[in-house]
Amino acid sequence: QAQLLESGGGSVQAGGSLRLSCAASEATYSTYCMGWFRQAPGKEREGVAAIDSDGSTFYATSVKGRFTISRDNAKNTLYLEMNSVKPGDTPEYYCAADSSIRAAKAMEREGNGMAYWGQGTLGPISS
Repeated sequence: QAQLLESGGGSVQAGGSLRLSCAASEATYSTYCMGWFRQAPGKEREGVAAIDSDGSTFYATSVKGRFTISRDNAKNTLYLEMNSVKPGDTPEYYCAADSSIRAAKAMEREGNGMAYWGQGTLGPISS
């Protein structure tokens, strides 16, 4: 069973950059769909970006062109490179994984149904 641990959130000015990481406890994660999801207090969770095991990526319209999702299977780690950060990017970010759901569907479902979740990490905080 994959366990996920996010890190990397912190203070950054609007327009700045930040990279989130999600370390998986097992190498089997490389065959899973992985994704980043975020949720602000009082709001519904939303999909940010997701990536299939074959490297296919999908992004929310609000982050397309600014964020990049990637994975390093050798390190069992998922990344989210966040550029041109905006105030709306501040929610808490969660990493998720699933062996059955494809990335496009994971985004469509806003992560609902994905089997494994991390504890979350804060997104960009205005400095």
